[in-house]
Amino acid sequence: RCAPQELRSGCFWRGVLAEAVGTLIFVGVVLGASAGPSPLAPALAGGLVAGGLVCTLGGPQANPALTLALLCTRKLGTLRGALAVLAQCTGALLAAAAARAALPDGTSLVTRVSVGTVGTALAWETFATFQLALAAFATAERMTPQAGLALGSAVAAGALAAVRTLPQCPPTTVVLTPSAPELSAPQGPFSGGSMNPARALGPAIVTGVWDHHWVSWGTPGSPQRPQGGGG
Repeated sequence: RCAPQELRSGCFWRGVLAEAVGTLIFVGVVLGASAGPSPLAPALAGGLVAGGLVCTLGGPQANPALTLALLCTRKLGTLRGALAVLAQCTGALLAAAAARAALPDGTSLVTRVSVGTVGTALAWETFATFQLALAAFATAERMTPQAGLALGSAVAAGALAAVRTLPQCPPTTVVLTPSAPELSAPQGPFSGGSMNPARALGPAIVTGVWDHHWVSWGTPGSPQRPQGGGG
């Protein structure tokens, strides 16, 4: 379909709007969950909200990595893909601005690389994003509760795989906290488990923290359609 016809289509603009709203909701929920003490909360919240979006908004990608994967495999038009990525980044920016205004000072909004090297973080982020893209392609034509469960599980699994919790320490061991960066040791998340460049971009713009931000944009997965799958 040519560009002028697409731009006159109400379905086209509803799809773009769904990307903005879906990303706004997804990033807002994940950032809200990040205010809790457990590093597992954002992963579980992300999985639940991703599954819910499939059932309520018809399965928007809400993720530039997935949109770019669809573009690379020619399953999405260039114009639709470009506007979808713009809508996703806009939704993420609005969610990050709202989260920064509403959450307590000191709440971490930005995904960080804090264990091992940047190469290790890139490897974990690539693996997590790939398995998410694989699930998205396999369920692309099955917008059912089962598809929501599959995508939600992939989001949660990828985020949990990139999280490394603090070990149990003896009473005499110094506990490392963000308030004492000079005591920091290689503990915490491997890559933050973003799997979503928009989720990383919104908080980065709002906070001005761009450390290793490229890791989140360097891992768009693009698996081919699984044999026998619905994607």
